[in-house]
Amino acid sequence: MASEEELFANIDALLEEEPQLPPPAERARLREAAGITQARLAQALKSTTQTVKNWENGRSEPKPPRLEAYQRLLNGWAARFPAHSPVTAAAPVSAPVPEPVPKTFTGPATVPEPEERPVPQAPAVQSAPDRSASLPATSRRPAAKKAAKPAADPRFPHGPLAVLDGDGSAYGVDGIVLDCPATTVPELVEWTLKESGLGAAKLNRYGKDSDPLIVLTAAAAVKLGLPERLEGHEQRRSLRLPEDHPVVKQVTKAKWQLTQRGFGPWARIYRKAQGRERQCVQLAILSWDALDERSWPGVADMEPADVARVLGVYAQRVITPRGSTAVSGLELMTAMRPPTKAVQDPQTGNWVSGYNAGSLGTEPMDPAPPEATPEHPVVVNSGWTGGFLNEEAYQWVRSVDSLSDEECTLPFAVGLDLNTAFLAAAARLVVGLSAPDHFNAPKFNPKIPGSWLVDLSHIELDPRLPSPFTPDGTRPTGPAWYQTHTVAYAQELGHDVHPIEAYLRRETGAYLDPWHDRLKTAYVDTLADLGVTKDLDDRQFLAAMEKHKQIDPALAAVLAAIKATVKGGVGKLRERPQGKSYKEGETWPALQRPTWRPDIRAAVISKARVNMHRKLNNMVKMTGLFPLAVLSDCVVYPSPGESPLDFLPYAASGKPQPGGFRLGPTPGLAKLEGVQSTLWAVDLMEKGLNPARHIKGGDAVLDEGE
Repeated sequence: MASEEELFANIDALLEEEPQLPPPAERARLREAAGITQARLAQALKSTTQTVKNWENGRSEPKPPRLEAYQRLLNGWAARFPAHSPVTAAAPVSAPVPEPVPKTFTGPATVPEPEERPVPQAPAVQSAPDRSASLPATSRRPAAKKAAKPAADPRFPHGPLAVLDGDGSAYGVDGIVLDCPATTVPELVEWTLKESGLGAAKLNRYGKDSDPLIVLTAAAAVKLGLPERLEGHEQRRSLRLPEDHPVVKQVTKAKWQLTQRGFGPWARIYRKAQGRERQCVQLAILSWDALDERSWPGVADMEPADVARVLGVYAQRVITPRGSTAVSGLELMTAMRPPTKAVQDPQTGNWVSGYNAGSLGTEPMDPAPPEATPEHPVVVNSGWTGGFLNEEAYQWVRSVDSLSDEECTLPFAVGLDLNTAFLAAAARLVVGLSAPDHFNAPKFNPKIPGSWLVDLSHIELDPRLPSPFTPDGTRPTGPAWYQTHTVAYAQELGHDVHPIEAYLRRETGAYLDPWHDRLKTAYVDTLADLGVTKDLDDRQFLAAMEKHKQIDPALAAVLAAIKATVKGGVGKLRERPQGKSYKEGETWPALQRPTWRPDIRAAVISKARVNMHRKLNNMVKMTGLFPLAVLSDCVVYPSPGESPLDFLPYAASGKPQPGGFRLGPTPGLAKLEGVQSTLWAVDLMEKGLNPARHIKGGDAVLDEGE
């Protein structure tokens, strides 16, 4: 006879087993007896209608914690509606059918075709397990009111992306978790396109939908046959799987293709589009350093659900990531201003691909020689020796000899940083859309974008300020090439300008405006979610900025990525050749893009530098203060106190004076970058180092090559 202890042990074992659900047919019977629709049940369990259907036809089973909740519900219904009992249930109400998406033609195809993908059969959905014990408390905060939510487009019910772990759980936006049965990369691609419900609608009526993104954790990568790490001696961003790797062979055998970039940290796997239905999936492998720590601080080390939240918010506010933040910044330009649209041929009546006004078109464009880089074919093949545009951000340190005794007695050096200065410069920025034309001795026109050869060396300015005409702040020594905004600022300062020659563009437009508007909204909304709102006064703003990163590390990472997207996107407009094998005069891949536009990059940077100098000049007029140093969008001032409030100009009413530096959360306004002693700043200046580079952390490295 069994002992009491043995019996109790057996009972305890039974209690610890997962709840056993009734057969699938009984689940459906109980639900119908209760008069509950599948859609309503799915809503209660925070799942999808298709998932409930899967449970009721035996295709899948729920997982905790939905399993326990579903078991409790079924037990309750079973007590109320036992089998074979005469029950008259309310007729289930059919779930509303979404309105069909209007059909519009986009892209370069010659004939308009329906753009809708069929709504995929949704995979099983589960809730995210509670991992709060292993995460910082702030990472499990409820999403702010503007945080990521599931996509409204019925074709993409589960949002733009998912993060796959080694257990087959794909974590999407808003806490949704999908069951992914794939064990190979081709199976993962098929599942993503046919079952996952992932993707994002186009950002412009003439654009293209964003391809779904699957982010692989290290465990997921290994499960799919990929190495956990991608090793090599080259730059990590250029590392790729060899063509004879088993996974690459699997992809090829399944008749999928990789782009010319191969299978690296960001891999695009595709087949030729069928009509308007794209067949492309992007993979990002976390353990291969797909998310650069500088742009996505701390994200690669987060749990999958938190990674999905960060990338999901970014995707819904900016764009589904397509690679580095720089790549995404460039892709956003094209997504907001697609190069083509459908136009009707007046002779045949057929719809054909036509130029979308205001865009950069589909063909790459050679720059004017002074706008190019020294290794560019235009320069090498023509033998150009006439100099180049040098429109770069400030790297200027004031001469220690110019410091007054009064300035040296001020105890503090306070750094101000302009919010996304390049983004502010992109607002309403008119750039060239056509090829450059050459002109000799043209009359200067500040409304025409282009490059001007002008002698500005005669202009004498206060040496306690950087020259507005050079990145290092030194006075020009003779004729040089300048972008329109730089020359226009010389005129604004009251000086005559007489261009020697110019390369100008006849067709112009505010190409970057939609890009600016979307990124500005993303930046401001994300800061607001972190407690930094427009309605704060300056003291409240400084206090909120001091702690905003601790409010929610996930959203702080989104904010960092948005800022990196701005700088990286502008930088990509003049991407240089990469690789040791490159030889001057050869083309490189970036030149094949219509968005390889060094003149647009120069326009943004020129306007940003001019904006900075205008504020510096106005600060002298309003306060008599001169800066100690400037580095890009950061300026350091000597101050009687540790706060910007101790030296920024305010009217008698207490409102900030317009024209100088003003505190605030929007692009172009300033925030506190850091505070050190004036003695610390002067010591760096005497060593030839830039205090603006180090004021945030306080440490300086002597061999940084400044």
